[in-house]
Amino acid sequence: MSQDGTVQIRSPPKDLDAITAEEDRCIFPHFTADTAWELGTRLRDRLRRASSKPAVVNITLANSAQLLFHCATGRGTQADNDTWVARKRAAVLRWGKSTWFLHNKYGGNEDAFRAKFMLGDRAGEYAIHGGGFPVRVKDVEGIVGVIVVSGLTMQEDHEVIVEVIEEYLESLKNTKA
Repeated sequence: MSQDGTVQIRSPPKDLDAITAEEDRCIFPHFTADTAWELGTRLRDRLRRASSKPAVVNITLANSAQLLFHCATGRGTQADNDTWVARKRAAVLRWGKSTWFLHNKYGGNEDAFRAKFMLGDRAGEYAIHGGGFPVRVKDVEGIVGVIVVSGLTMQEDHEVIVEVIEEYLESLKNTKA
């Protein structure tokens, strides 16, 4: 933390193996509405300390699109942030990977991504910009939810999620000790 109280968000990896390792470290022992609330409030707090730019935090279940957490970190978000949330969420649900992974896998080339999956006019339904992250639970097949941050740079949107999940999982270990 700096002297003015701001917190830096670290730079995310760009190597696909390193991004996959991040995702593998972020597997939950369980995931409930209480987990989503804890993560969402931690994300909001971290984002408010990291940037004066407003962002949206959104956490939903995968199988039903049930909204578990949604907030703006401050004044100034737009309806467009929610459009980005929906697009990032759709990409995570379809491909089961973070949108940062997809961005780096395709070099940020949305035309190549669109062509690879023959998305045509539906390409706008998906975003391969960082900030969409799969929620995985130990010994559960597939993803159970999606965490999305929209409002900062795509790198920050992604890595703040990873940082908060890692801190949350570490806090679970410390409470068991």
